[in-house]
Amino acid sequence: MMNLDESKLSHRYTERNGVRLHYVEAGEGPLVVLLHGFPEFWYSWRHQIPALVAAGFRVIAPDMRGYNLSDKPAGISAYTMEELTADIAALIRASGEARAAAVVGHDWGGGIAWGFAMHYPQLLDKLVILNAPHPERLLRAFGTARQLRKSWYMFFFQLPKLPELLIQRNDFELPRSFFKKDMQRPDAVSEDDLARYLEAWRQPGAFTAAINYYRAIFLPSSLRAAHNPPRVDTPTLVIWGEQDSVLGSELATPDPAAAPNVRVTYLPDAGHFVHYDRPEKVNEHLLAFLQQP
Repeated sequence: MMNLDESKLSHRYTERNGVRLHYVEAGEGPLVVLLHGFPEFWYSWRHQIPALVAAGFRVIAPDMRGYNLSDKPAGISAYTMEELTADIAALIRASGEARAAAVVGHDWGGGIAWGFAMHYPQLLDKLVILNAPHPERLLRAFGTARQLRKSWYMFFFQLPKLPELLIQRNDFELPRSFFKKDMQRPDAVSEDDLARYLEAWRQPGAFTAAINYYRAIFLPSSLRAAHNPPRVDTPTLVIWGEQDSVLGSELATPDPAAAPNVRVTYLPDAGHFVHYDRPEKVNEHLLAFLQQP
């Protein structure tokens, strides 16, 4: 496993509609955009950035709006899929590239990556998803008792203020324990890694912004869009850790009518944070897909 040399990263900013977005950049070559999930920031890709750079790619890994060093606009409507995907389009344009060779997303970043492929297909060549269901697939799964038991927190997050209060108790004991709980590899997240996440979580408004991602998906406009999403024709690789405690493995494969060009790779010894648990395997599958003509 390659270690991240942060001295080789450039920290940059771009702005869209008054929201300043922070991202790290490294390498030269075809552009790959890495989108982190909840409750993370660009550092979640610490195992993938050096592998991609060594393979000849240019990497951009943003702090999504609301996270870490990016701005945290107020209000739920600032975190709709329309706003989040437009941020990614702005990042690609700010890079000076006409399009990305690939957009890669995990968890919420995966949901945004799906949405980006739906609404900006002209801006990417390939799509890679890590443990994030196609939105139409997730919406249907809410009709099953099994997934409702796993997804209880999404509904809890709809409450005002209380989720933030519970998450911040005892210096973020709940998200710290979640990181540890879902890992199949005991050393997947070190104490130094947790210190980095805590630094990001302690920033004013950070967890309200992160939870607003979940609140925004239940806005009427978001629910209508999820019922009839545009088809994704982009070549897509889904990498799925089967020991995911919050998303059932049956969610990995989208309806072929919604995304007909999808290949799914299951990793039976990985959980929700598949790129932490099995970084070498994830990098192997990711690079093979990206280097495929």
